[in-house]
Amino acid sequence: MPSDRTPTPDSQHIFKDGIFADRVVVITGGGSGIGLCSAIEFAKLGAKVAICGRNPQKLEAARAEIATHSSLEKTFASPCDIRDAEQVDAFVDATIAALGHIDILFNNAGGQFPAPAQNISPNGFAAVVNNNLCGTFNMTAAVANKSMIPEMRGCIVNMIANIYRGFPGMAHTGAARAGVENLTMSLAVEWSRFNIQVNAIAPGIITSSGTQQYPKAILDMAVESCPAKRPGTVDEVTASILFLASPAAQYISGTTLRVDGAHALRGDTFPL
Repeated sequence: MPSDRTPTPDSQHIFKDGIFADRVVVITGGGSGIGLCSAIEFAKLGAKVAICGRNPQKLEAARAEIATHSSLEKTFASPCDIRDAEQVDAFVDATIAALGHIDILFNNAGGQFPAPAQNISPNGFAAVVNNNLCGTFNMTAAVANKSMIPEMRGCIVNMIANIYRGFPGMAHTGAARAGVENLTMSLAVEWSRFNIQVNAIAPGIITSSGTQQYPKAILDMAVESCPAKRPGTVDEVTASILFLASPAAQYISGTTLRVDGAHALRGDTFPL
């Protein structure tokens, strides 16, 4: 993929120092990629950070890296499969016990694989929907009911994808992410009375650990169809997540912010 003209925003030069002080942030899938980058930037700006994922070793390494920007006392990491509601409840309870409460939730965890729709098995389709849609709801409901609703405040950012014109080549995750987008809008209305803002972020082609599984030739063709003629970076996506979680966005709710170099408006994500 083209690598020229790839700016990497520094959050500490964009956001006021300490803007997330005394805030507790939960990030699913926080052991790598956009999740880890976001965790580090939240920590740099004063937040206490809790991360979860399915790989204990990766989580502990990530926690140690995050703590270099704050402290171990201000970080928490624990394995959790978001598809399992009981594991989610246990993780949220442990986070509250360790850090006090939860102010911000970034539902980053998810997974999918490129495939023509006719080659996706029923089990494969269900697995992606269960992970991306049901897992997002499990964590959102637990965090809201155990902390945000009782506290009468909160901010939720949901990761989706470039589904503006469908998602040919990944129909399973397109369906799941569309469900998350609708869930985002529904909860934004229902939970406004609790002073909870709910938004979604839709990255385009991003250079990250998440795209390394895709064939380079397909990614190169997708980038070429993007008006920006380059992939995005995890830092650029992170900057948008921080914005949606910041006081600057406190009157924004129920919307999806596309971070895709205008790709949704012109160009196919994965050429068929």
